[in-house]
Amino acid sequence: MNILFVEDDAMNWRVVRDMLTVAGASMDEAEDAETGLRMIEEREYDIVLMDLRMPGMDGLTAIRHIRARADAKAAVPVIVVTADTALDICRDCIDQGADEVILKPVAMNKLFDAIGRLIARGSTSMLLN
Repeated sequence: MNILFVEDDAMNWRVVRDMLTVAGASMDEAEDAETGLRMIEEREYDIVLMDLRMPGMDGLTAIRHIRARADAKAAVPVIVVTADTALDICRDCIDQGADEVILKPVAMNKLFDAIGRLIARGSTSMLLN
């Protein structure tokens, strides 16, 4: 499984990469939404993990850009990873095109549960090793 994590905090990259490595997945990192969108243009990803609050373009705007694509990449599953605990945040993320939302700090079971739900719904055909 090939995953892109769009996140501006390198510590969060390391933590999530360690979790995904246990499952045999690989992860690329983008430090901002603009870079993440370019990486999606250039490569194939099974899942995108998207932070909401980053310098420049925010995660919800990036998700709208992904969903507006005219190719198959518009359907890449997106899991929002956020520290935002506002009551409406989950609904707002889903309304903007996210498939799942998990809160920081990321717990392995929450991450794998979200990925499992995507697989069960057929949102991604890749399976963790």
